[in-house]
Amino acid sequence: MSNTTKPLAGVKVLDLTRVLVGPYCTMMLENLGADIIKVERPETGDDSRNFGPFFEDGEESAYFVSLNSGKRSIVLNLKEEEDLTTFKKLVQQVDILVENFRPGTMEKLGIGYETLKELNPKLIYAAASGFGHSGPDSQKAAYDMIVQAASGIMSITGHPEGPPVRVGVSIGDIVAGIFTATGVLAALYQRTVTGEGQKVDVAMLDCQVAILENAIARYMVEGEPPEPMGARHPSITPFQAFKAQDGWFVIAAGNDVLWAKLCEALEREDLVEDPRFKNNADRTENIDQLVEILEGELATKTVAEWQEILDEYGVPSSPINTVDKLFDDPQLAARNMLVNLEGYSEEMFVAGNPIKMSNLPEEESKPRAPKLGEHTEEIIAELLEE
Repeated sequence: MSNTTKPLAGVKVLDLTRVLVGPYCTMMLENLGADIIKVERPETGDDSRNFGPFFEDGEESAYFVSLNSGKRSIVLNLKEEEDLTTFKKLVQQVDILVENFRPGTMEKLGIGYETLKELNPKLIYAAASGFGHSGPDSQKAAYDMIVQAASGIMSITGHPEGPPVRVGVSIGDIVAGIFTATGVLAALYQRTVTGEGQKVDVAMLDCQVAILENAIARYMVEGEPPEPMGARHPSITPFQAFKAQDGWFVIAAGNDVLWAKLCEALEREDLVEDPRFKNNADRTENIDQLVEILEGELATKTVAEWQEILDEYGVPSSPINTVDKLFDDPQLAARNMLVNLEGYSEEMFVAGNPIKMSNLPEEESKPRAPKLGEHTEEIIAELLEE
């Protein structure tokens, strides 16, 4: 499908980002049709070009291509006067600039927001950083695990009395990338009203605090900091992982109706009237007794057998899939959530676009990621030469 039919068709983005938080943001914008012009350093480019795993030929990083498909690459040395002049000219031709340098880096190069908005008052300048562009920790270096730790996420992840556990994906980077894209789109819409651009300042730490869900509410009500609970929900019961005859799966009986259906599926209707388990508050208060009963029942059948039974009764449940199982999942196939990348000697699948829109037809594949500097001459000729 041509980008001209996508919602962000015609929107041009200067992408100075590298590794994950920024590239994830611009990947989302590319999925929606924006033209992403990836500005990279000479010789090395985006740091993640050198991150494994690599294709068999050892020349391309699968990590890099999974985040940068469909983008265009231009090589510029922003410390050289000629390239800096070219960059400033490009700024005047684009709608959005995204960077994820440490705060102050762009200012040292003479291309901070206050300078660039004079060149292009309509420019939307998005900065994603560890701690944001204000506050006493603004200049501190940050990685995903740093903000997972600083935000409290790691304090509620893992099993009781176990060592601290990092969330299994780089949630600090990814969530900040999503929030940055959200801010960019809000600013893009507001520009249609005001005619003016603005700066979008997103901190990874802020984003982690924003997704603490009910942890803050629990602390405010209970006066004690929440602790890790393994795979169970802190206030909904039963809502956790259970072991069947041949492995683990999850059950999420999120209300009294679903609890009654679960009891029926287990052929334990007596539990519905048990005063210890009458409502969610009772079940949560008596969770240890409840889990002991449920574990005894669930150990009698396999995960697949329970899945079939619980589906029949309408009880939310799922096996705990490993990543390889995703490729055989008919639901993910129906939603086009694993798509092939074009132009590689080896088969390469990446996640599809999770944003489904009635005017955004699905694509069976995605274009390949750019070689370093591949589009330098093309971009200069297209945007800067009359």
